[in-house]
Order: sequence, then structure tokens, then C-alpha cells
Amino acid sequence: METILYIKNMVCDRCKMAVSQTLQNLSLHPLSVELGEVHISNTLTDEQKATLRNRLEALGFELLDDRRQQTIEQIKSAIIKLVHYTDSNRNMNLSDYLAHQLHSDYSLLSKLFSEVTGLTIERYYIMQRIERVKELIKYDQQSLTEIANLLDYSSVAYLSSQFKSVTGMTPTQFKALKKNTRKGLDKI
Repeated sequence: METILYIKNMVCDRCKMAVSQTLQNLSLHPLSVELGEVHISNTLTDEQKATLRNRLEALGFELLDDRRQQTIEQIKSAIIKLVHYTDSNRNMNLSDYLAHQLHSDYSLLSKLFSEVTGLTIERYYIMQRIERVKELIKYDQQSLTEIANLLDYSSVAYLSSQFKSVTGMTPTQFKALKKNTRKGLDKI
């Protein structure tokens, strides 16, 4: 019987590798490891689950048991995947994308997300986009126009306006900073 595990703070490919290695070390051979979600081919005993929980926590992850928390992590993972790992955002709007990814009504997802996190889904999405903009600015390989196009902003002016409202500075001011003010995706 296949078991699905939901794991908090999996936000990148290195996270997937760390979780996969942890599972392998415990002889729990994963069928698939995605952001926030792992499929294994067997059911865990209570002892295996406790050991896995401890090992994951030592790495900064959290094994989620609560269904509401699992759904929140699925929403966050879907948004992170959309913003950080898709070359160009889809032609569907965020609500349709999330409803499709989670096979659930967006209004229910939105209400749950706001209740649990204190943020709207849209605000979380904006924060993720701004972190992606910061990352691309720091790489200094693309112009602001190219970044705006890549992240489907309607204009550079709109990107700059949203960037300033979230960070308190313009993209140009951010680029001039020498210190790294980016946040880890799991800290948003």
C-alpha cells in the first residue's frame, strides 16, 4: 500500500535530495520525492515514523500529520514550483492553477490558507515572486525588462512598484546593496 508523506520546508532540489537520502538511510525507498510530498511503497510503523520525524527535524524539515497543515504545504509548494521552477508562468491565473494542482475549490484553499498563515494566498505569491526577482537581480545576468517578462509582469514599472511595496526599495537600490537580503523560501 502506497503512503504519502507531507513534509514542511522542502523548497528546493537540495531539499528533495536530503529527504530522499534520509529515507534511503532508513530503508524507506521512496517512489517519488517532490517539493513537500513523498510517496513510499509501504506503510510506516509508529517507530519508523518517529525515527523519520527526528531525522527530518534535524535537517530543518517537519513531517506533517495535520491535514490542514498538509494542505498549506501543498499550496506553498505549488506556488514555489510555479514561481521558482517554471521558466514562464502558465497562461492560467493563480486561482485556477492552485485549484487544478490541489484538486480543490480555490475559495476553500484561500480561506484555509488565510486562517492558518495569516496571509492571503495572493500575498504569499507576491512575496515569492519578489524573492525570485531578488535572486535574478543578484545573478546580474538579465535586465529588469527581461526579469519582468520572465515572471509575467505586465511592465517593468509594475514590477518596480510591487518590489518597492514589499521591500521598501526599488530594484536599482536593491542591486546596489552589497549584502544579501534575500530570504530563504521556507522563511516566507
